[in-house]
Amino acid sequence: MSPDEGVLSCSGLGFDVREARLLHDVQLHIHRGETLGIVGPNGSGKSTLLKLLAGVRGPSRGEVFLGGTRLGNLPRRTIAQTLAVVEQQADTDDAISVLDAVSLGRTPWLSALRPWSREDAQIVQQALLDVDATHLKNRTWRSLSGGERQRVHIARALAQRPQILLLDEPTNHLDIQHQLAILQVVHALPVTTVIALHDLNQALTCDRLAVLERGRLVALGAPLEVLTPERLKDTFGVQAHYLVDPFDGAQILRFRG
Repeated sequence: MSPDEGVLSCSGLGFDVREARLLHDVQLHIHRGETLGIVGPNGSGKSTLLKLLAGVRGPSRGEVFLGGTRLGNLPRRTIAQTLAVVEQQADTDDAISVLDAVSLGRTPWLSALRPWSREDAQIVQQALLDVDATHLKNRTWRSLSGGERQRVHIARALAQRPQILLLDEPTNHLDIQHQLAILQVVHALPVTTVIALHDLNQALTCDRLAVLERGRLVALGAPLEVLTPERLKDTFGVQAHYLVDPFDGAQILRFRG
């Protein structure tokens, strides 16, 4: 496989837990600079696929490629310098400040020969600015709301200066204001983004969507091409049709049971 087939790719990807197959033969090429959304019903394998793409878990079958090189052949440090992941559950009970939490994102770039520098401090400040969290930097992690914690998680990932950002349902359990704010931040980032989403109307803003059903990739393409009424009925079990928002002409989904 050559690098031009995708900055992040997988071939024949599968994952088993005991006798259960959670992911089946997934083939995916993620293009440089795109925002790829991963959607599917609960239990369809979205989080599992993200963990495999990030190298957090090793596949039972198949391979993941980062820039054309097998992920398993790359040092963890190299992976962390290229790829950052924001998981659903990444809380900590440590008494840590927001500034220190975001500074951890610089860890893959530091060594005895390359200690903390003014450049690292500037990168951390920029990451906080990118998610509108500069005013939180002296707060403790425990004092943050759910929406504020999500912003700090993303800032920590941005401090890694990754080429690829993987996010697992970053709007999960957030109120609508925080959902919209986080998605605006993500879409404005100058990186390749892979994002698992629960809300299908939010998913319509992605460049492409990968639809998972029972661990299989059943559709891949532009949102309006893959989220057809037939696909929504077969995969998600809902009746739906598109409406045009008179405010900006955008198409939105209306669901029926």
